[in-house]
Amino acid sequence: MADLYTDARDEQTIEDVLLHGLSTQRAPKLRVLRIALARSLQIPTPPAEELDGGSMGGSEYALTRVTGAGLPADDEGRQDYDLAVRAMLSVYHGEDMFQGEESERRYRRYLQRHVRRGLQEIRTTWRPGHDFHGFLYHELFVGQAPRPARAELGQEILAGLREIGVSAQIRSVEDGPRISRYRIFLDDVNHYDKVKRGLDKLGLHLGLSTRQGILLQEDEDREREARVLALDVPRPRETWHTVPGARLRDWATQAKDVPILTVWPGVDVLGEPVYFDLAASPHLLVGGTTGSGKSVCLHALLLSLLWRLEPKDLQLTLIDPKRVELAHYGAFPQVTNGQIIEDIGDALETLDGLVDEMECRTLLLRQHGVANLAEGREQGRIDLPYVVVVVEELADLLFQSREAEAPLVRLTQKARAVGIHLVLATQRPDSDTFSGLLRSNVPGRIALSVRTGAESKIILDETGAEKLLGAGDMLLRPQAGVATRRAHGVRVSSDDIRLCLQNVRGRIQ
Repeated sequence: MADLYTDARDEQTIEDVLLHGLSTQRAPKLRVLRIALARSLQIPTPPAEELDGGSMGGSEYALTRVTGAGLPADDEGRQDYDLAVRAMLSVYHGEDMFQGEESERRYRRYLQRHVRRGLQEIRTTWRPGHDFHGFLYHELFVGQAPRPARAELGQEILAGLREIGVSAQIRSVEDGPRISRYRIFLDDVNHYDKVKRGLDKLGLHLGLSTRQGILLQEDEDREREARVLALDVPRPRETWHTVPGARLRDWATQAKDVPILTVWPGVDVLGEPVYFDLAASPHLLVGGTTGSGKSVCLHALLLSLLWRLEPKDLQLTLIDPKRVELAHYGAFPQVTNGQIIEDIGDALETLDGLVDEMECRTLLLRQHGVANLAEGREQGRIDLPYVVVVVEELADLLFQSREAEAPLVRLTQKARAVGIHLVLATQRPDSDTFSGLLRSNVPGRIALSVRTGAESKIILDETGAEKLLGAGDMLLRPQAGVATRRAHGVRVSSDDIRLCLQNVRGRIQ
């Protein structure tokens, strides 16, 4: 009898890792299963019960192939780690898994859940063709290594400033998730322009790549003291720390006196939460290349709304031509008809239906003598939910049918007042995907890392996104006329989505 079960997607993930990640099909599958176990054990919340059992197209595994139970050590990586794994799971779950038949059943059940959750995490955060060893290094070891000594890096910064003819002192240092902000006091006020011109040379002195430039920030003290400035210095990747999805839950559930469609995409460079009102945007473009963190950013925006709003206040229309990223949300009662729209014909019909809904709502506003949905709801005259429409891959949608652009443009032009707001995401930011007509009516922008300055201009109307670090590093301008700011995205996992769903179901029962 088998001890663990997988499904077809798990098996595909295992094959992808062996072939594209480890570049071998001969290595035993236990290597991938153990990597998945290690990844799951890093997540503080226990895996879901829904991971019990397998499905059609999956495989069955004995403990021998996962923990190496009963195997002698050999040069193929086979070794008995069963006692060590039992000890880790006993500590993780606070249960004794060494005594009796019942503890044995719990051990195998928990082991399966962790392995399958780890495989889920791998397929949602790594893609075949990307560096798997770098992925492992970042996922398993980032934040574990000690940070470099501040004093040593500070002395290097001062030495680099002297090389460009600037004499200065370091007043303070603040660490964010990925950068350290050094507040600098210039010995000569006229050296400010030298610093501004010499940032690239300073970055080279510190060993930074051309994609990891130092940013010069206008310090809040500068108006009072012209010789004070702030340098944002990227730290090595191994010193980054992740912003977990639990923080997003806390922000959303504990927020008071914020607009109804407030969303939290992440934190600023010093780790403070960043939020904005989606209704004020009033429509949003999210762009970034593969691996930039675009899809995780969408999850953060969606969970920001789902943690707080009931179906009577929020209706989600989710269009996912890729048929991958939004599948988890079908069970949420806020999702229209409990269905993720994947077929292009259904997508066109849905968009046309939203245009009709927009016109009906516009007529309703006139009948009740109110300017917008917010006013109608506040006065108790109109009892309609806000509608947030998410298109996960705009380029795919328009590639399959250019007809989709017409209803999208109409919605962006007129839907704000009636409470319909669009979030359009793409990993191919170009003029064909994001036409001038759409661009002029979608003022809210989030740019994750892109390949070129031209792609950055398509998203933001300015360069800069080509210098971002990837993995959720973003430039954010939530509405026209607001200065662009940098943020680091929240890391949302499938467990965060599951916990949110449990909370939603509990609230409405």
